[in-house]
Amino acid sequence: MLDLRYVRANPDLVKEGVRKKRATVDIDDLLAADREALSLRQRVEGLRARQGEVSRSVPKAAGDERAALVAEGRRLGDEVRALEGPLKELDQKVESILLRVPNVPSADVPEGKNEDDNVAVKHVGALPAFDFTPLDHVALMERHDLIELERGARVAGHRGYFLKREAALVEMALMRFALERLWERGFVPATAPSFARTAAFTATGHFPGSEEETYHLERDDLWLSGTAEVPMTSMYAGEILSASELPILYAAYSPCFRREAGSYGRDLKGVFRVHQFNKVEQFVICAADEAESIRWHETLLANAESLMQALELPYRVVNCCGGELGLGHRKRYDVEAWVPSEGRYRETQSCSYYLDYQARRANLRYRDATGTVRHAHTLNNTALATPRLLMPLFENHQQADGSIRIPEALRPYLGGMSEIRRG
Repeated sequence: MLDLRYVRANPDLVKEGVRKKRATVDIDDLLAADREALSLRQRVEGLRARQGEVSRSVPKAAGDERAALVAEGRRLGDEVRALEGPLKELDQKVESILLRVPNVPSADVPEGKNEDDNVAVKHVGALPAFDFTPLDHVALMERHDLIELERGARVAGHRGYFLKREAALVEMALMRFALERLWERGFVPATAPSFARTAAFTATGHFPGSEEETYHLERDDLWLSGTAEVPMTSMYAGEILSASELPILYAAYSPCFRREAGSYGRDLKGVFRVHQFNKVEQFVICAADEAESIRWHETLLANAESLMQALELPYRVVNCCGGELGLGHRKRYDVEAWVPSEGRYRETQSCSYYLDYQARRANLRYRDATGTVRHAHTLNNTALATPRLLMPLFENHQQADGSIRIPEALRPYLGGMSEIRRG
């Protein structure tokens, strides 16, 4: 969340961030509740201070004076107790509104309300020029007996699926490929829990707001996560790290789950938008310096691009507009792979930085070189996610005879397999 002192000092800037992100939180309501809480807290503190004076005077007094002081102490206590309830309610109101105040987007975040307004900043790789009629990923996968969609839906419901044969191996190969490549770049490989407590989702800014998108295990009061960002952000929650421990770099693998509650009627065919998927997430905790965050943001993007280049996939990078940013995003890039069957680029990776927005909610801190305790900065990036990536991977690498070429960078993870071929 934002520091309340920052909101007080920069109300117009915060309001502009709300506008740019198309959020609905009322900053004037927040500040009014905050002023009321401050005034009431000062009154309570004044009464408690007087209570202390009276309490110290009672032993020295006698007779009527002592009785009067005791009576005054009781009256002061009653007043404090009467005000504690309203003060607690005001504090809760301030906290509730503050949790919904979005991070102020960076000045270079473009205006816009949805993905159509994102701004392309680069295009990489030549688009395939097929001299045959290409198939979409579903037709390709069914041709090679790589997927079971109808049976998957029958077993697991809408958007259920089974991957099999080479597709299952390719999915696992992609995860190992991403983990090893990122390890070479200094990111510690990790596996992360797929479920977490409510506090972990609140820490990342997913809650309040995305509860409908998230599967809830009511019996255990746990939620299934759609990204390793959620557990990784809370891995050090409540701790005070030393400056020498930063930056902390992870490449975290986890099975992920999303209800896709807001995607009714979209991407019904195939494996682009599903409820269960696997992902390797880059995650960074760094010092509280925006220049440092920006440097890591560009590094995460470069790492994600290097994976796409190694997989020989044409892609573009877009700077996401204000309306596309999440609650905590300061800025986000999306990497979009070319999908031949649709004749357009589709998002396969996202790359975000938050300043101290998430760390403040998670109480994730470090002690800097001067001994000052500060909230750290956090960043994350979808390195690779499957089965979504199978869509552009198989479509771009299909060949005239119906086979699917395996990019050279992936072959060592598949026992040298160079293509998927049936018959």
